[in-house]
Formats: sequence, structure tokens, C-alpha cells
Amino acid sequence: MSFQTDTVHAGVAPDPAYGAIMTPIYQSSTFVFEDIGRHKGFDYTRSGNPTRKALEDNLAALEGCSFAAAVTSGMAAIATVMHLFRTGDELICTDDCYGGTARLLKTLQEQFGLIVRFENLRNPGRLEQLITPATRAIWIETPSNPLLNLVDIEATAHTARAHGLLTIVDNTFLSPYLQKPFNLGADIVVHSTTKYLNGHSDVIGGALLSNSRELDERLKNLVNTLGTGAQPFDCWLVLRGIKTLVPRMKEHLANAAKIAEFLDGHRNVKQVFYPGLPSHPQHELARRQQNGFGAMVSFEIDGGIDNVNQILKRTRLFSLAESLGGVESLIEHPATMSHLSMGEDHRRKAGISDTVIRLSIGIEDPDDLIADLDQALGENKKTGDVVQ
Repeated sequence: MSFQTDTVHAGVAPDPAYGAIMTPIYQSSTFVFEDIGRHKGFDYTRSGNPTRKALEDNLAALEGCSFAAAVTSGMAAIATVMHLFRTGDELICTDDCYGGTARLLKTLQEQFGLIVRFENLRNPGRLEQLITPATRAIWIETPSNPLLNLVDIEATAHTARAHGLLTIVDNTFLSPYLQKPFNLGADIVVHSTTKYLNGHSDVIGGALLSNSRELDERLKNLVNTLGTGAQPFDCWLVLRGIKTLVPRMKEHLANAAKIAEFLDGHRNVKQVFYPGLPSHPQHELARRQQNGFGAMVSFEIDGGIDNVNQILKRTRLFSLAESLGGVESLIEHPATMSHLSMGEDHRRKAGISDTVIRLSIGIEDPDDLIADLDQALGENKKTGDVVQ
């Protein structure tokens, strides 16, 4: 079936008990055994739950893989995957990744001896030079957060596989609708399902997926052992959100393209970070490995932090808040919000300046969103005067 049909039907069916068209919320911690060693597929919700399984089956179908585990958050997904590694193992990670990812990896490095190297992975030919005998995996975030840099998944996975390494891709920014990492050679995919998959800013969730029998079993055991599995009601909310993923994303994408073009022509904007712009240095890679350019737009302004603060406080439709992927538009300042925990030195090396602003483009009328940004940027476009 088509992707859009799978968002509605994959993993779900009318409930056999009463014929409910919507997947029931099995809000039970415990399931009764029929006999010694025999039950109806579930024994304890930490190990598995019918509502969670429906979501997991749906996610596996959308990503095109053999295993999915729904967990409590995107960070829970990352933390669970990290348990595949041991003290002394080395992980090479996208340098301009999400601040929470950097914080966790640095914590594992400091407290448990995991070796973590944050590197610019945009040149796939450079990876060969970065790999050491201790390297075990390549962690890719593409597009990156918040600079929307891209990593060539296929080329990276090819190099990684030649060295017996895992390729792990955070696919949160695009969702499986816009990018299929497994088709490009990835071994593991993680998501914050809080974002586009749920799409309504009303639940925290995550997912980890794999496509080999060995990894499937290892990850399944880790989720059970660590107790990171998502709760039934949270799974139900994500599953409901996924049903409208395609129509939502179409609106997100159309709005983002218009706003990126508007910002790109604005005299108070120094630089726009959006792969959909032909001026983006990796525009052609985005066209090749993605099915769309995404709905995250970042930009850098002239001036200093006071100018940033004025813009953040002036917006009316763009709410000043972290997170992304909901139907409502958000504006945030990475240096003091989503990437504060990354640390100033890391941000500077990764190119995340104090004057970068990140937008999560919602599904409101694009003209209203552009008008909001126009007045927030404080410029009369006819005269070029800045409104004080």
C-alpha cells in the first residue's frame, strides 16, 4: 500500500472484542496467563502492550524495517541505543547535533568511558580518515539541529559497513514521509515521536527502529531491561497523530518554502539555513536523499543578542518555545534554549552563533506567518527603516 494509506491502516485493525475502529488503550500493567508459560501475547506492559505494539507495527511499516520499539521520549531512544556499546568504544557524531544528544553523549564519555568525537560529517570522503580501531558507530543527524546541514547517508553507510560499523540516523526532523534512512543503508533509526509523527504538541514519545535479526533482538531486550517502553495512552496519541501525517506535512512544507524565500530576501537577515533554497550548499543532496525539504527553517540576523531578543519578543503567531513539529509555529533561540547544554565552545566550533534563530513552521496561513515575522524583524521594506 502507499505511504499515506499505511499511516492510517498499518499495524491497526478493528478491535476483535467489540469492533472498535480505533485502537483501544489497553491501560493495564498486567495480563492474565491462560496456563503455565502460556498467555495471549502479553504478560506485563513493561515488556509489551497491545496499544504499544499497534504503534510499533505502524512505525516499522512507515520506515520500512523489521523492528520498532516505542519508548518514552526521543532521549530515551538515544539512551537505549547507547547501551549497545561498552567502555572504550568510540562513536563519531554529527558535530552540530541536538543539544540534548550532545549532553547525553558527553555524560556517557565522562562517567562511563565511551569515546565520543563530534565531527563535521558533511564531506563523506573525510569519514575514512576519522575511523579508528576503537570506532563502533557513526551517529548521523540529518538535517542537523539547528543549522540544517546534511550528511550523505548512503555514502556514510557504505564507508561504515566496509569497516564493520553501525550507521545510526536521527530522522526526527523529516519523519519517514520525507526520508527513508534504511533504504540508504542505515542500521538503526531513532525518532522523537513528540515531533512530526505526533504533530500536536500533546505527548512526549520516542522510537528506535532496526532492520536485522541481531539488532532487533538486542534492542528489544534493552527496551525491556531498561524499562524505557512508552505508556499505552502516549502510544495511542502518537498513533492517532500519525493518521494525519501526510496532509499535515504537505502544509508544513508549503509554508516553510514560502517563509524561507521571504527570509532569504529580507535585508535584516544575514543568512538563511534551509535545504530547499538553491543557495544552500547541499541543496542537490537534499533533492537526492529526501522527498522534501522539511519544515524547519533557521536564520541568522545582523546585530547582537539584543536584536535577537527583540525579535523573539515581538512575534505574535510564533510562540517562543522549544520543541518542534506541531501544527502551531514556534520560534526559539538555540544558544540559550535547545542547545544551551551543548556548551559555548561546542556551539562555536559547530557554527551555532548567538544570533541564530530557529523556526518550526506550523500549518497556519503562510501570509499571516510572514506578516508576523516581518513586523518582528522590525523593518519597513519600502524605506528600509528599522521600527524601534
